[in-house]
Amino acid sequence: MNFRQNIVATLVATSCIGMSLGVSAASLRVANQGDALSMDPHSLNESLQLSVVENVYEPLVTRDRNYKITSALATDWKQTSPTVWRFNLRKGVQFHDGTPFTADDVIFSYERAKGDGSDMKTYVGQVKEVVKVNDHAVDFVLNAPFPILPELFTHWLIMSRKWAETNQATKPVDRRKGIENAASFRANGTGPYRLRERQPGVVTSFVRNGNYWGKIEGNVDQVTFTPIGNDSTRVAALLSGEIDIMEPVPVQDVERVKGNAKLKVMQGPELRVIFLGMDQKRDELLFSNVKGKNPFKDVRVRKAFYQAIDVEGIKKTVMRGASAPIALMLPPEVKGFAPDLAKRLPYDIEASKKLLAEAGYPNGFEVKMNCPNDRYVNDAAICQAVAGNLAKVGVKINLEAETKGTYFPKILRRDTSFYMLGWTASTVDAHNVLYPIMSSPGDAGRGQFNLGAYSNPKIDELTTKIASETDDTKRNEMIREAMKLHQDDVGHIPLHQQALNWGMKANIDLVQWPDNGMAWKYVKVK
Repeated sequence: MNFRQNIVATLVATSCIGMSLGVSAASLRVANQGDALSMDPHSLNESLQLSVVENVYEPLVTRDRNYKITSALATDWKQTSPTVWRFNLRKGVQFHDGTPFTADDVIFSYERAKGDGSDMKTYVGQVKEVVKVNDHAVDFVLNAPFPILPELFTHWLIMSRKWAETNQATKPVDRRKGIENAASFRANGTGPYRLRERQPGVVTSFVRNGNYWGKIEGNVDQVTFTPIGNDSTRVAALLSGEIDIMEPVPVQDVERVKGNAKLKVMQGPELRVIFLGMDQKRDELLFSNVKGKNPFKDVRVRKAFYQAIDVEGIKKTVMRGASAPIALMLPPEVKGFAPDLAKRLPYDIEASKKLLAEAGYPNGFEVKMNCPNDRYVNDAAICQAVAGNLAKVGVKINLEAETKGTYFPKILRRDTSFYMLGWTASTVDAHNVLYPIMSSPGDAGRGQFNLGAYSNPKIDELTTKIASETDDTKRNEMIREAMKLHQDDVGHIPLHQQALNWGMKANIDLVQWPDNGMAWKYVKVK
């Protein structure tokens, strides 16, 4: 079974179950290659960040252990008209400080998430306003019909209005501008775990919420989260028993960890596509030796870059087979994937050189590439391989690989000419890629993560129609058309879909979600 077949087959089989009831309380030590950069639930739309804070804060709608939509702070919801959704809120829920959860907190969290500095605008961008029906019901009034609204809310987390006002945290922490407030270092959610201590970049600890409204299936009372950037150090910590869970396991160490009788590796699909983006807006690139014009505005240059990159070589040498080269900005598991568009442009050095020459760069040019070194699987090594590939066609890449703590604020400010990014369609729907990544930057979070400002008005038009179309056949036809336009434009350069590799002690049972989320309430330690 190849990588692609394996991840498709295991999409819904992502949980390890089988622990008997009545187990004693346990502590859990989790390590990751990077840190959650803030405790503010609206400050950074990044998978690790959300995976950590979603144990403290909660959405109205969540995912169960099989990644199916289920109720959270809302008990139920329905459309009362094509553009109005009523959500009934759970009664008897308290924030960690004892404050009751009400409709006022939902309205406050909506306004905060759509405000300046928020990285979560795409999750509430379809909403025109939130109207209070009573203390435990709200109406979401939409700009246009949007049938998948509940799926969009799974990562929009609810804060306490009273706590935010008391602690001068009514506005989100803005990582782009380096603005912090109390919400970055403290937290007051409704979730199964409370924040105990926060030491950014060092260690963050959590304790079980004894007043949690829901069911905590696991037996973990305390969680210690530690960032360990060095791959060898992280693996050594797992092998020596200093930590209980680590992710990701470097692809080169998977078999080594599997070979230890006291450990196991949990592997599964990730909905993430790793891709490259290019500044297509500025008339002159910020970081290039080409002056007076922007080579990335020419589709021939973008196509030349695409065809110069040996993704199969990256899969073999960098990813050790643990990746699936991809031609679209979404993986096959996501609704709207078009199989007939799944073939990549061929890796062709001579074709790349010819395109560059036709575009006026027969000797190539020089450009800086921004890349994280502690966010995606082998991210810096992938970028090094890309730089080596492009050197063969005369393009000199000045690679700047850095920790995500400085990387994300930089590229989110769009202070980049050429960059790497990964995107997970957490709604498992193509709209969650079209709207934030492939649409022109605009209001309400549209194109918020289209950091190179790629723009095609027809894709914008199709994305708007796709949002409200309820006929699956018509909707899929429009999605395919948008994806084909993006492919022809080489709006971005998709590289591959990466896999999940979590290492842990053999006595641990947990749930592995395909968005790389880890819910501690499911963890059982024997």
